[in-house]
Parts: sequence; C-alpha cells; structure tokens
Amino acid sequence: SEMAGHSLITDARFNLCSVLAGHMTDLLFTEKDLVTSLKDYIRAEESKLEQVKQWAKKLDALTATATQDPEGFLGHPVNAFKLMKRLNTEWGEVEDLVLKDMSDGFISNLTIQRQYFPNDEDQTGAAKALLRLQDTYQLDTQTISSGDLPGECDLASDCFELGKVAYSEADYYHTELWMAQALKQLDEGEETSVDIVTVLDYLSYSVYQQGELERALEQTKRLLSVDPEHQRALGNLKYFDYQLAKQKKDEKEPSAKEESKKEQERTVGKGEYFPEKRKYEQLCRGQGVRMTPRRQSRLFCRYYDNNRHPIYMIGPVKQEDEWDRPRIIRYHDIITEKEMEKVKELAKPRLRRATVHDPQTGKLTTAQYRVSKSAWLAAYEHPVVDRINQRIEDITGLDVKTAEELQVANYGVGGQYEPHFDFGRVNTKLFNRYPMSDVTAGGATVFPEVGAVVKPMKGTAVFWYNLFSSGEGDYSTRHAACPVLLGNKWVSNKWIHERGQEFRRPCGLKETD
Repeated sequence: SEMAGHSLITDARFNLCSVLAGHMTDLLFTEKDLVTSLKDYIRAEESKLEQVKQWAKKLDALTATATQDPEGFLGHPVNAFKLMKRLNTEWGEVEDLVLKDMSDGFISNLTIQRQYFPNDEDQTGAAKALLRLQDTYQLDTQTISSGDLPGECDLASDCFELGKVAYSEADYYHTELWMAQALKQLDEGEETSVDIVTVLDYLSYSVYQQGELERALEQTKRLLSVDPEHQRALGNLKYFDYQLAKQKKDEKEPSAKEESKKEQERTVGKGEYFPEKRKYEQLCRGQGVRMTPRRQSRLFCRYYDNNRHPIYMIGPVKQEDEWDRPRIIRYHDIITEKEMEKVKELAKPRLRRATVHDPQTGKLTTAQYRVSKSAWLAAYEHPVVDRINQRIEDITGLDVKTAEELQVANYGVGGQYEPHFDFGRVNTKLFNRYPMSDVTAGGATVFPEVGAVVKPMKGTAVFWYNLFSSGEGDYSTRHAACPVLLGNKWVSNKWIHERGQEFRRPCGLKETD
C-alpha cells in the first residue's frame, strides 16, 4: 500500500506504501477463535455421548442376561436391590446427562463475537468489489470461481450469490455471467444448497433484460423441463414466445429508430465506459501507452541530498524518476518497518469509510468511485508521526506547517479511487505519498492523461506536484487508484498546501511554469 496526502487547497503530494488486511485480519482471528470454541463443544458432546454409550453397553449386557431367567435373576437379593437403585436413581442421572446442554460455552462466545461480524451491507460490498475486479482486469467467471488467481481462493459455491448482488443492482450483464457460471458448475455435479430451477429463473430473466429473447426462451424451456409446474416460467414462456414472434415480424421492416434501439440494447451493461475510464482500466491491466525509449533514457536513479541538506550529505536518499511529464519521483527505503507498523497501529482503530465532497450539498459523503477506509494522524499524537512529517519537509524542501495531517488509507480487495484531481479549482496543492507495503496484484496508481503507472512498493515514498509554480492546476496529474486484486494496500498521504511555500517554491511567471 502507500502513504500519501490530500486536500482541496494544496500543491504537492507525498505517499508511503504498505500492505495489511486491516480489520479483516481481526475477523480471521475471530473466526479461528470460534473454530477452537466449536471444537471444544464437539469434544464435550463426544465425551457426553461416550458416557451414554458406555451406560447403554453395560445395561444392554445386563438386561440380556436378566431377561433370559427373570425369576432366577431377581431371586438374588443383590440383583433386586440394584434394579430398584438403577430405576430410582441411576436412570435419573442418565436423563440429566442426556439433557445437559454442552453448547453454553460456544454459544456464549459466538454471541460476544457476533457484534464484530460483517453485516449484509459488508457482504454486498465485497460482492460488488469482485464485480469491479472482473471488469477492470477482464477476468472471466471461470477464473474467479475456480480460484485460478495467485493465492488460495474457492468461490465455486458463491457464484449464485454474486449473481444475486448484480441482479439487485439491475446489472443484468453480470447477473447473466455469474448465473451461467453457477449453472455450469451445477451441470458438472457440484453439490450446493442452490437448486437449478432458481438459477435458471434468474438466468432467463437477466438474458431477457438484455434483449436476448431466443436465449431467454431456451433457458425458460429448460427450467420447465425440470419443474413443469413453475408458474412464473409458464407465464414467461407465453410472453417470450409472443415477443419473439413480434420481434421477427418487426425485423422484416426495421426502422432507423428501431436499429438505434437495438444497438443500445446490445451495449447495455456490457462494459461500455467513457473514454477516460477505459484508459484508466487499461492502465490498471498494464495495457497503457508505453513511454518511448528516448524519453525512457532520460529517467535516472540517483543519490539525492536535497541541495546538500545537513541530514542527507553523509547519507543521501535513493531517488528514482518514475515519470517525466508530470515529474513523478520515488524515494526508496524512506520509512522503516517499525515506523510503518506504528502508523498502522495508530490508524487502525480510527479507520472509517473514506468520503468525498458532494458539490450539490456541500457535505462529505461516501461514493462508489472511492472505496477505501481512512484515518488522520496529527504530529503531536506520536513521535513517529512527527518524525515522518519532518522527513517529508527535509526531502522536499517544502514547509509542512501548512500541510494537512497525515492521512492513512486502507484499500482492501476491490478497493479503488477512480480518476480525480488532488487540487481544487482555486488554490491547489502538492502531494506526497508513502507506500508502506507491496501488493500481490493490482493497486497501482495510474495517470490516465499521460499513461503513467506507479506500483506500490513497500517502504518507498512517491512525490509529485499537482500545481505549476504559477499556482495553476496541472491537469496531467489527474490520477486513480486501481482496484486491489490480491493483497491489501495501505496508503499514507501528505498533501502540502501551496500557502507557506512562497519563498521555497517561488511563483512562476507563466501558467505552466
């Protein structure tokens, strides 16, 4: 992940990188604890059952012998006494044992832990994240459902649930993809709680909504072959037949208006995006425009002392050019492992869903195009935060007194921030970002206007100016955070305002200086 900064009135951005599973890590350990508790309950039940089995085994042998000669058996006074004792006392003890509830400990633990469980909204969000990854990285349903990605993953039995989430969003394109995958796996004999009739019901309707009447009719007929009395399917069969006949009749005399409508139906839900989003997703997939060899040859790595800064004269930092226009710089080994862990430790309890400014209401609100959690850390809260702020000032030569607090953002799987500017229309900013870890797949920061791709790299810092020295916004710095495909990305941002930099970065005479 990364560390970076943000504000509506700033000039530069500094970003650090790290990967952590955030609150999801706690959930894993919570589940592990519940499994341990469940196993304890199973052992208690098995112990109880073993006691009952031993009692039954003993009594089975005794009664078998006694019933062969009841009078002779009861003629012995000890046997008569033991029978009275067993029926009066011991069978009561067996009853108590059978009725004893061994689940109290497990249920109590489950009740306590349930307050930390994700809710329906969280589950739906995770499903939407998968759909987002599917589109951005052009993954087919087979690849995702079979877990054919780096790492361990098996979603075979969850295809139906993903299709339902897409259906609830009226996203019939993805509904069809996931229901078709669920059907394929059912046809291959996979055991699941979902029945084929329900899958076919969703599948036929989602196909119909995309204008594929013949395929909708085909799926409906298959549904009825399994359940001939399915009322909705019987009604749909007649309706689809009628619509198909009407469509074939209309096709003989197509009008320009109908052709336009058909073209629109063919593209609905099929991933038709605005040019910028297409470019953004291409960059995320590594399919963007490549820098020419000549431009590439002008990018260098160097030891940097920031004009003989006292701290860096003996131990200069490693600086690497990531891009030339706009100039994007990466500093290596800029934050230690201990510092990263401390920043995450401080931020984790405060992480909340990241918000954006709503221009209509003027209030902060959540948005689908920004999916992450964030927290803000002030310099006075811990020496590590103060030390990082000072390091940013020493490396950039900019005054951080007017900068925003250190923002720590966590992007889980599917987390993203679509193309945006870091500056406002009036008065803008600089930006610094610290990546605090590596991401297994996805999670790059991309610049659609110029084709730059900056991958998160643990312990590094990435820096760029969002403003020209004239104070005008540099629109080539429009950027986006690609969805995290595998792993978990932490980003710390430091937005440095142009106010306070008058003597450190003097105003240029030209707009693009």
